Amino acid sequence: MRITFYGAAHTVTGSQFLLEINNQRLLLECGLYQGKRQEAFTRNRRLPFDVRTVSAMILSHAHIDHSGNLPSLVKGGYAGPIYTTPATADLADIMLQDSGTFRKRMQRL
Repeated sequence: MRITFYGAAHTVTGSQFLLEINNQRLLLECGLYQGKRQEAFTRNRRLPFDVRTVSAMILSHAHIDHSGNLPSLVKGGYAGPIYTTPATADLADIMLQDSGTFRKRMQRL
């Protein structure tokens, strides 16, 4: 197993953890980085990994620093499921309504 920290390392925002287990790539969280305007724009514009290689995405809760980059994930070509709880799916739906079509991929657990 290998874990790569793409966000929330040396900072408390932009959670993104890529777990590689048995030839599967699981993304835990897809958070929006919040910081100085230009840095945030640059970090949030493109995800630092090939989203088309992610097998599944797991969202623990709907805080923006954990869910805010879901639209970028889908826009980048991610076509897999997003696993989360019903409450998280409902709240993320409200928070990100105008951000894309990722919502129909959320699988309520």
